[in-house]
Amino acid sequence: MIKGFKNSNERLEYLGDAVLSSVIADFLFHKYPLKDEGFLTEMRSKLVSRSNLNKLAQKMGFDKLINTEQENNNVYRSKNGDAFEAIIGAIYLDKGYKFAKKIVVNRIIRCYVDIEELENKEFNFKSVLIELAQREKKSIDFKVIEESGKGYNKQYLVAVNYDDKLIAKAYGYSIKQAEQSGAEKACALLNPA
Repeated sequence: MIKGFKNSNERLEYLGDAVLSSVIADFLFHKYPLKDEGFLTEMRSKLVSRSNLNKLAQKMGFDKLINTEQENNNVYRSKNGDAFEAIIGAIYLDKGYKFAKKIVVNRIIRCYVDIEELENKEFNFKSVLIELAQREKKSIDFKVIEESGKGYNKQYLVAVNYDDKLIAKAYGYSIKQAEQSGAEKACALLNPA
């Protein structure tokens, strides 16, 4: 505690998240002048997703600089992305929006992000699987079949049933994450490339 305030990056993460989202929205708006709102929203979601921010922070070496209060740092799965957002928040507070935008676009996106690869990468496997099931007139459902652990250790095992047959199972630290992982496995089985 410093003068009654909790010494934590959470407030900076909050600010960094907002700045990052705004900068990326502006960047994509100008990069893709002929694309519609749906495309721009999906691309922004891909760029600011927890998994992408975690990978980006690791590429930039943040994972070697982070100290957490967690007893087992491996359990705190979003620490790299959280640190990334906190740094963007700190840059914004210290140097302002224009400088933060310049850093995000020129030193991060252009150096560490392959926009074309991200554009072609499927993001929402659950939606893809649901659309496939509707097209094929098959039933699809996702069921949590197991929960284990507590707090940051809590995991969910989700079963993906397609046409009333179990076709995939996947673990995740949230139900949504487990469903996405299960849907990705199911898509690979149903649409082998």
